Amino acid sequence: MSRITPVHWKVLECIFQSDGFKFRGQSGSHRVYEKEGIERPVVIPTYNEVDSWIILGLMRTAKMTRDRYFKLLKKCR
Repeated sequence: MSRITPVHWKVLECIFQSDGFKFRGQSGSHRVYEKEGIERPVVIPTYNEVDSWIILGLMRTAKMTRDRYFKLLKKCR
């Protein structure tokens, strides 16, 4: 199994938008995305490198599996 490593925020934006999340707004350096059926919004910080622990938390919020993440990551890189 592959390791989740830090990525640029634009890569994360691509991953979550590809999974059906819609951009809802920005507050400072944090972009908010929502998807029907997901209770809480996904908030992506606009960092050059978003740490793996943040990515894992976003995946948990989005109910995204590791397999789905890596499939979308290939598409978005």
